[in-house]
Amino acid sequence: MDRVKGLSFGGPARGWIVAGAISVMMVFVGCGGDDGGNNNPGNQGGGGGNQFTPNINYDSLTDTRDGKTYRTVVIGSQTWMAENLNYNASGSACYNNAPDSCAKYGRLYNWATVMNGASGSTLSPSGVRGVCPEGWHVPSDDEWATLVKYVDPNADSGCCYNIAATKLKSKSGWNDNINGTDDYGFSALPSGYCGIDGDFYSAGNYGYWWSATDEGVATVARSRDMMYYFAYVGSVPKSV
Repeated sequence: MDRVKGLSFGGPARGWIVAGAISVMMVFVGCGGDDGGNNNPGNQGGGGGNQFTPNINYDSLTDTRDGKTYRTVVIGSQTWMAENLNYNASGSACYNNAPDSCAKYGRLYNWATVMNGASGSTLSPSGVRGVCPEGWHVPSDDEWATLVKYVDPNADSGCCYNIAATKLKSKSGWNDNINGTDDYGFSALPSGYCGIDGDFYSAGNYGYWWSATDEGVATVARSRDMMYYFAYVGSVPKSV
């Protein structure tokens, strides 16, 4: 089964982060596995373990580049990382530049770092390893759409007509105690983002993840986002 993991750029699924002078925004990134079979998107890595849901059948992967281990989870035909990536690549950062934030949320990445020189992809699977561990890939926007549709069969193809976020968000950690039910073990966390001014924003309120899909131009890519006060997973073009 092919595995995917979400790459976050700063929070659940919406936001930009600046990494050096390369990108306008940094977000979390999702990676999926390439061990044959189906291709699957992913969630977050390095989340510290407190967000995981009992009675979910998790598996794990170890990133051979730095020895970090992540939980993974099968959702429908896809396998996702159940934690945001926490690989210390150039062009990544911890929220507020605090190592404790990386341990809690994983790292924030700009899109250039996420893609690692690859071109944008609309394929499913995307075929883009990017910054992901060996055997995993950055999910395309279509792969994200597959996840949303599986979690909410009534979801349409638009930005916000779904209730998938309620089922994908972690059971704790979201502001005003507006948490999710984490029905599938995706355990999305409100990791915030880093803005073009280099400051960090919205941890506790928002989560953002890059896809491997651009908007037909080199300066805009599609991201997925979740917010504490909304039930939907958004699909939004973001400057890179």
